[in-house]
Amino acid sequence: MASEVPPNFSWVEPGWLAGLAMPRLPAHYRYMYENGIRHLVSLTERSPPHHDTCPGIHVHRLRIADFHPPSPEQIQRFLQIVEDANAKGEAAAVHCMLGFGRTGTMLACYLVKTQKISGADAIREIRKLRHGSIETPDQEKAVVQFYQRTK
Repeated sequence: MASEVPPNFSWVEPGWLAGLAMPRLPAHYRYMYENGIRHLVSLTERSPPHHDTCPGIHVHRLRIADFHPPSPEQIQRFLQIVEDANAKGEAAAVHCMLGFGRTGTMLACYLVKTQKISGADAIREIRKLRHGSIETPDQEKAVVQFYQRTK
């Protein structure tokens, strides 16, 4: 039962929060589980395949249409899931289809909240860590507006 690094996987906060593309193999779930991930936030409209092969990972569904920004409520829900997981000493991961647009948007909001940086700085930081992240002007706007709401 080998594990395999999921596509476009990287830690944004090592040991606490990772981003990735949709996991497609049971080996991807094993890799996440072996690395302490117990919560997977799925931003796609369809459930990720094989999520039932690893009962140790709880899948949270926040459906966002491709190339669209999350709603303020979805951002809050995502941040709450990560915070609750981390409070229990558990890591979380977030994915969309390829791990760039919706995933990058959520990860940038996480940086705004945890590092107290501006939306623009958070977008720059996530793009440095995960090239190609945050794909549309509306996704950028969602991060900037989240920052403005948190000030």
